Amino acid sequence: MIIDGKKVQLFTLTSNVPLAKEISEYSGIPLSEITIERFADGEINLNIDSSVRGNHIFVVQSTNYPANEHIMELLIMIDALKRASATSITILMPYYGYSRQDRKAKSRQPITAKLIADLLQTAGANRVISIDLHAGQVQGFFDIPIDNFPAGSFLASYFENLNLENLVVVSPDHGGVTRARQFSRFFNCPIAIVDKRRPRPNEVEVADIIGNVDGKTCIMFDDIIDTAGTLIKGAEALRARGAKDIYAAATHGVFSGDALERLEKSCITKVITTNTVKNDKVKNFDKVVVLSMGELLGQTVLNIIKDEPISQVFEQFFHKNQSWN
Repeated sequence: MIIDGKKVQLFTLTSNVPLAKEISEYSGIPLSEITIERFADGEINLNIDSSVRGNHIFVVQSTNYPANEHIMELLIMIDALKRASATSITILMPYYGYSRQDRKAKSRQPITAKLIADLLQTAGANRVISIDLHAGQVQGFFDIPIDNFPAGSFLASYFENLNLENLVVVSPDHGGVTRARQFSRFFNCPIAIVDKRRPRPNEVEVADIIGNVDGKTCIMFDDIIDTAGTLIKGAEALRARGAKDIYAAATHGVFSGDALERLEKSCITKVITTNTVKNDKVKNFDKVVVLSMGELLGQTVLNIIKDEPISQVFEQFFHKNQSWN
């Protein structure tokens, strides 16, 4: 397909085909065909079914569970595109797996987020688009352009339509204070902080709530909901300190293990997330609302092709005052 004088193709690997289809529909770029097979020992065999020579390529692939499978698929795809003489390779990676391993917390730990960046570049990627990296410093691990879009304005638009009053935005831990403060600016409201401790791995203990939540409507805001342990413990502490209604919002709904079941039984009113991560079980849980990022990423693709700025795409969508179902 030719857009603005450039030959363009859009591909998707296996991690999030529904999101890729939405990006395709909004951008008007059809998904090109590839064949992915696995040998008996688990090795991935991939074939691109049409010529990509001289084309500008976009590949959709989040690297959530099974993260290692999805990462290998992506690296193999990039290598295939490079060897087939693609002009440029842009990776749409809404969820960047291993982004939580962005530093050495102990003396002999790896920095796996940097390793993933190195692998993508070595394979031949020319640009990466991601949503809400767990740590902004991950951008510094790349020597190619990487765009890290904050989804706060997108999630805030949902709450704008609820017309909630007496709001306070809550950070589930000290590390998310900056993220919560930025989110609170959409509502011009104060923030509170859950002071948590981890006595043992995978165990959360809430020591205190910093800030006034008595009689307030709370929105707990984070980038990732994984096991939901931190979120649920924090919500229980907020309720014990007089919070009226408790909502949760997070960009990436990973929902590992029985997270969805536990959230459904919790004191949280609604959990708002996006479809950066595909999870077929979500539709079975009434408390979870999934907002689509297909239009945002589709518009991002078009702006890149046309060499137009992409930094304002998310803000523009916030101001459209969308109504969510």
